[in-house]
Amino acid sequence: MSTTHHALREQLAALRGQDTPPRPLDARALAALAANPGCRRRALLDAAGVDKGAVAETLGAPARFGQSRFAFSRGHAFEARVKADGCAELLRLLGADGAHAEVPDLAAAGPEGRAARTRLALDQAAPGAWTLLDHPLLTLDVAGSTVFLEPDAVAVAPDGVWTVAEIKSFPILDGGADAMKVGAAARQAAVYVLALDALAPGRARTDVLLVCPKDFSNLPTAEWVDVRKQLAVTRRQLARLTRIEEIASGLPEGTCFDPGAPREALTAAVDSVPAAYAPECLADCELAYHCRDRSRAADSVDALGRGLRSDLGALTTVGSVLAASAAPFAAGADPAVTALRRAARLRAEALALPPTS
Repeated sequence: MSTTHHALREQLAALRGQDTPPRPLDARALAALAANPGCRRRALLDAAGVDKGAVAETLGAPARFGQSRFAFSRGHAFEARVKADGCAELLRLLGADGAHAEVPDLAAAGPEGRAARTRLALDQAAPGAWTLLDHPLLTLDVAGSTVFLEPDAVAVAPDGVWTVAEIKSFPILDGGADAMKVGAAARQAAVYVLALDALAPGRARTDVLLVCPKDFSNLPTAEWVDVRKQLAVTRRQLARLTRIEEIASGLPEGTCFDPGAPREALTAAVDSVPAAYAPECLADCELAYHCRDRSRAADSVDALGRGLRSDLGALTTVGSVLAASAAPFAAGADPAVTALRRAARLRAEALALPPTS
């Protein structure tokens, strides 16, 4: 490990709290981070392994989403069924019904050891035979920080091609599944394909096997999902992320995101890192409610959504937007101001109100 990389890990550990174990960044969180690459706050806290849910609790703005224990248990039970009897069901869904597959032991000490065992298993997969990696551990460099990712399974086909298998507990009804859930699974699986491409470009298929219960039963069925679009978007968005060391270098000395710290100190630490809030954050970021409160308190148009924020250009506060809509018409004015003024006039006419000028 290079001296620079070691120093960054030490710095991230200090930001998290030396006695606080890191919270691993999974593919779902990484896909959400890639969807909002301008948020330095999430990028830094995720890289440091900070438990954002615990931080939000201390700040008094807890997240309001998450998987129920029942759904979690159901998912584990379904995955166990898919992988029972030497992964016979998974092989059938891969088109290798009746075939035998090698399932190498990937156990090792620590995430670095497990990632090394995964790389070794992929390299040593016997040609002409099936090899199934159960919960392998992959690595991906994200803004200068190494992230460990754990897909449900990776299959090595007899021709040497790698296939990501994603096992979900939501059903496929009459040959189709919920589009939003499939989209989320596709974005998550694209992260795994990206990590495999980092090991050997072109070896991984760009269509992944999505395994779900059939209708209302617990019988596994599957569909192939093309993730080329999600792969391109994720690759592009991750490339836009500011490097972690650049973000960390601008923090006040002694900054720490330990959830056990006093609320005032933790609030100051969190607010010292710029955020890029949008309403979409409410669905996948534990700190979204805190960031929304801060955005509203600052009268920021960020709370209105990314699309509108982009259209408003230099108008960054709700107050400035309202003032622009009431401003008299002026030639050569900002296009956003002109559009707001025109919208205000149309609204006044529609409501039969006297114009403001």
